Amino acid sequence: MTEEAGQKPARVVVADDQTVVREGIVMLLGLLPGIEVVGAAGDGDEAVKLVAELAPDVVLMDLRMPRCNGVEATRRIRAEHPGTQVVVLTTYADDESLFPALRAGARGYLTKDAGGDEIVRAVQSVLSGEAGLSPSVQRRLLERLSEPEPRPAPAESDGLTARETEVLVLIAEGLTNQEIARRLHVSTATVKTHINNLFAKTGLKDRAQAVRYAYGKGLARPPAG
Repeated sequence: MTEEAGQKPARVVVADDQTVVREGIVMLLGLLPGIEVVGAAGDGDEAVKLVAELAPDVVLMDLRMPRCNGVEATRRIRAEHPGTQVVVLTTYADDESLFPALRAGARGYLTKDAGGDEIVRAVQSVLSGEAGLSPSVQRRLLERLSEPEPRPAPAESDGLTARETEVLVLIAEGLTNQEIARRLHVSTATVKTHINNLFAKTGLKDRAQAVRYAYGKGLARPPAG
């Protein structure tokens, strides 16, 4: 990947909505061998436009940005400009950030505590047709593959989504919000959002009512005895 090896540096666009973070990443990349920063974007729409104009080799993509988030921008870039690879560079490594980004076409996924060497390796990997994943993301993918096959999702009830129904069943099993978050590999804030939504749809007021509701709908069974 170095010019000494007779190869041109990888042309990179950086997409991040936080100006200080974006400028810091650009500055860091400017010091790394084998990388040339050709543009910087403040949101997903701008990233897609820069890719169309500059045809970079790689986009380092933040996920949570205004107007067009990183997942949607990745999907558009991979569909419209397949010659450009995407490496996610984000603060978040939870399942609800990781897997949508990979499904959208990202070939790499790093968290923002990654060092310069790790970023270079990820860029080199995706340009070689391999995955550029941080060690923690690789571990999570292996854990996901080794997990037992999920039980069939309970039938949806009263307009609940499959995830809301799943959360309801776990409440009926006696799990706390923190335990549900760990079970589903999401944040506790996400769990609270699902609970608020399912309470609003069903008219439930508290967890005790939720347990009775789940029993009544046949979504969960009361403990034996």
